[in-house]
Amino acid sequence: MSLNLEQYVSEFSAQNINGEHLLQLDGSKLKALGMTSSQDRAIIKRKLKEMKASLEKARKAQEKMEKQREKLRKKEQEQLQRRSKKTDKCLSEATEGTNEQ
Repeated sequence: MSLNLEQYVSEFSAQNINGEHLLQLDGSKLKALGMTSSQDRAIIKRKLKEMKASLEKARKAQEKMEKQREKLRKKEQEQLQRRSKKTDKCLSEATEGTNEQ
């Protein structure tokens, strides 16, 4: 509707074309859905291309965030392990000192 193509809404609805299906449409599939105007198909294809690019950008950003979280989690895990080793070493030294006395 925002593209002023509301005349196709009923056919898209009747064919259960949702967002996921919409991204899979190409020129021939659009034509089969009754979109006979090449200008209208071009508008839809351009918008779909923009949407796909936007989705890809968002996916890459999500992957980047996940990698950063994983890196941070590993760093925190390493710090915990170092602290644990230090604590074990201090306890061991304290125990040895007590045993010597």
